[in-house]
Amino acid sequence: MSFQRITPNVLPDYALLDTGGFEKLERFGKYVLRRPEPQAVWDKSLTEAEWQKLAHASFSRKNDKDADTGNWQVKEGMPDRWMVAYKHGDLKFNMRLALTAFKHVGIFPEQAENWDYITKCLADLKEEKPRVLNLFAYTGGASLAAKAAGADVTHVDSVRQVVSWSRENMEASHLQDIRWVVEDAFKFVQRELKRGKTYHGIILDPPAYGRGPEGEKWILEKQINDLIAICSGLLEPTHSFFIINLYSMGFSPVITENIVASHFPGQSFESGELLLKDAAGRSLPTGTFLRFYR
Repeated sequence: MSFQRITPNVLPDYALLDTGGFEKLERFGKYVLRRPEPQAVWDKSLTEAEWQKLAHASFSRKNDKDADTGNWQVKEGMPDRWMVAYKHGDLKFNMRLALTAFKHVGIFPEQAENWDYITKCLADLKEEKPRVLNLFAYTGGASLAAKAAGADVTHVDSVRQVVSWSRENMEASHLQDIRWVVEDAFKFVQRELKRGKTYHGIILDPPAYGRGPEGEKWILEKQINDLIAICSGLLEPTHSFFIINLYSMGFSPVITENIVASHFPGQSFESGELLLKDAAGRSLPTGTFLRFYR
């Protein structure tokens, strides 16, 4: 086991311009966005006037109790939707971005590190058609990476609109034949285990809290152990890889390490934090990860 702090080579269309004051200033393609960032507790490098001048759109919370919902204030010329491209080595795909009511825009740039890892694992597998399962798959960056690398991809998310968004990204990337599943991830893996299905790669990106399409509750600390236990039965015993990302503040990576060690006994893995660096050289933690290839 090794604990790492990784700052990935993020997509060329992205830059973290500044952080601080519980906010972050980011460029996605041609457009600069200002969003809340609870971990940026330090002072900003740029002045407030500079932030206001640079930002094409700024997110404002509805209230302090609900930090993840609110409204965007946009300048003239800021579109509702636009495209960004990811390219690293032979890996290429496109993703549509949008200003959502939950401050997200459709991409997590730090995940470029895992997209490259997926590509490398699939190249090493040398399977004719490796099967990859992407759970809590959101707008599908990992699904696109796996598909572009030649995998047979099953993409699972409980929100139909998000799965439609993912399909748009697939089509914009000139890819095809991703299997789309609108379902509660926990229910889906339970059924897959009963069916005797297996995968060469499993990717998990679970939220702290969530709802399935039929109102099923997802609570990370209550269900993550059972979910990983089921995944251990779905993952091929050799020539396979496993990735989990967690964004829940206060959920120590040691917890994930202990769970994975109990369900994959004897398996070595790497664990750590993914970081993004702003223009002043300060590292912003964006979540924890654990992954292995066997």
